[in-house]
Amino acid sequence: MEKDNIFKYITEALDQREHERLSPVATMSADAKRRRKEKELADGYRQAFSVDTDRILHSHAYARYIDKTQVFFLIQNDHITHRVLHVQLVSKIARTIGRFLGLNEDLIEAIALGHDIGHTPFGHDGERFLSQICESKGIGPFLHNVQSVQFLDKVERQGRGWNLCLQTLDGILCHDGEIHNQKLKPRRSKTFETHQLEIKAKMGDPHKELMPMTMEGCVVRMADSISYIGRDIEDAIRLKIIKRSDLPAFSASVLGQTNGTIVYNLVTDVIRNSFQNAHIAFSPEISDALKELKAFNLERIYLNPKIKKHNHMIGQLFEWLFEKSLKDIKCADHTSPVFKEFLDDKRADYVEAHSHEELVRDFIAGMTDNYFLRQCPAPLRKELVPLDKTI
Repeated sequence: MEKDNIFKYITEALDQREHERLSPVATMSADAKRRRKEKELADGYRQAFSVDTDRILHSHAYARYIDKTQVFFLIQNDHITHRVLHVQLVSKIARTIGRFLGLNEDLIEAIALGHDIGHTPFGHDGERFLSQICESKGIGPFLHNVQSVQFLDKVERQGRGWNLCLQTLDGILCHDGEIHNQKLKPRRSKTFETHQLEIKAKMGDPHKELMPMTMEGCVVRMADSISYIGRDIEDAIRLKIIKRSDLPAFSASVLGQTNGTIVYNLVTDVIRNSFQNAHIAFSPEISDALKELKAFNLERIYLNPKIKKHNHMIGQLFEWLFEKSLKDIKCADHTSPVFKEFLDDKRADYVEAHSHEELVRDFIAGMTDNYFLRQCPAPLRKELVPLDKTI
């Protein structure tokens, strides 16, 4: 065989192996859709969704996961979950489910690793602060799933984006892990035009539920909930916010009381109720138990005043930094961080396609917790003393 034909032969063999090995409802790599054709990919040997995974892993936004809050921020405890661990857990759990269901693990990994890349510093509280500012500026709400697509599709690579596959971007947009579903059935036959319409619809109504176009996207959406529900409980117990005995009796009896047991029971149930089906589902009993546990976490952990001690000051810092960055853009102050560390690296077509407010939104959303604090003058953040290992 000629050397020039080796890579083509390998790719064709891998594609054939997928058709023989994967489920009929799986997404085949050969069916991946990109906006722009790339000669290097056409001549290469890597399959499409594997390329997407590599591109996400090598993105600047992925590197910043390492210092982004999952739930608890400003805590002096190295064992508390950060965003980078969360996405790795989602990827592992989702790939485990996908393997037993005969789905495309490369696509699952790409969606899982990219799904939270648009999260702000300081987690969902930061998302809420930034959303309030964005709406007041007339650019619509801030939604981290929409922003994840924005980063990967429009901001990265100096504003060129990564040219990821539609199936990957769709799974990221539609992950909505906070929405509870007993069953998910993919809405297939989407296009890039459909994708843009769904982004517009979601921005117009943040409560609008979007459904992934692939079984792999549905798996990641379920795995998102599976990965955080028990892990957040363990973190809250470690910080002495709750006790294990506080867990609701019904969910504890059905799912267990530790993260490992909860994850195992949820994953096992999903596999059992999804195998050889065209949907991803929990059994009714497990779904009810999970829904009860989510409600418990919301009330006792996520809305607990003990973890909100710094919220007022953090909210003020978001407002200050947004106004400062917006002023610097309007005044063309190229000594400002918004230029030196963000806009000066961007292509003209990215800058011209976005309003000043949208540019500031992208700048702040991409910050890590520590970078965000470093941009704020010391007198404004002097009250942000990290809490002890317990709260």
